[in-house]
Amino acid sequence: MTQRLKNKIALITGGSRGLGAAVAKRFAQEGAQLILIGRNTAALEAVDDVIQHYGPPALLIPFDLTDLPRIDDLARSLATRFGRLDILVGNAAILGGAAPTTHVPPTAWHQIMTTNLHANWHLLRSLEPLLIEAKAARLIFVTSSVAANPTAYRGPYAVSKAALEMMVKTYALEVKHRNFRVNLIDPGGLCTDMGAEWMGGKEKVALLPSPESVAEAFVRCAEEACPFHCEIVRADH
Repeated sequence: MTQRLKNKIALITGGSRGLGAAVAKRFAQEGAQLILIGRNTAALEAVDDVIQHYGPPALLIPFDLTDLPRIDDLARSLATRFGRLDILVGNAAILGGAAPTTHVPPTAWHQIMTTNLHANWHLLRSLEPLLIEAKAARLIFVTSSVAANPTAYRGPYAVSKAALEMMVKTYALEVKHRNFRVNLIDPGGLCTDMGAEWMGGKEKVALLPSPESVAEAFVRCAEEACPFHCEIVRADH
């Protein structure tokens, strides 16, 4: 490995499974020091077992990002421990059940918006001082083609991703004077739990690309030589 992320401190949300876990493992191979956020402690520990084959153990932080006040606490804790953050990967998201837009329960609508959109805004707001301390901050958020090409019965998810894209692009314009690179990645359909949920069964996603197949796009956006800013990067499988 070329160690393109050597000594970089990288925080990944949704790092316990699927795409987040694949990106975490690839970042570890590239030399990054990882901070993983996820809801399932056992799943985080399983990812960390693999990470330790390549480098130091990750800092595991089990919590639900819908608990928004804890994000400020997280930032304070990371400031004390690390003093900076080089890479932020906003990957955590939920799909929600398929339903006509007007039939979505209000609690489900708000949970999807909080997880997919509001939590990422809180992460930006709270972690920005640590990102400023980095030599070359790299911010990556995961989007979906449904942001521009919506699918019936997936309204909350599509709305959350469309809003996320606009928020991230706006923020990218606001920090263009800094040594930041801020981008979104559209990984396409993947063989993950969310992919199975979208398509209605694991057998239907078995032929889709693995999350590992798109991890290189995340490395390109995370490394100091990242050529992109304020873009939606389409992952190549």
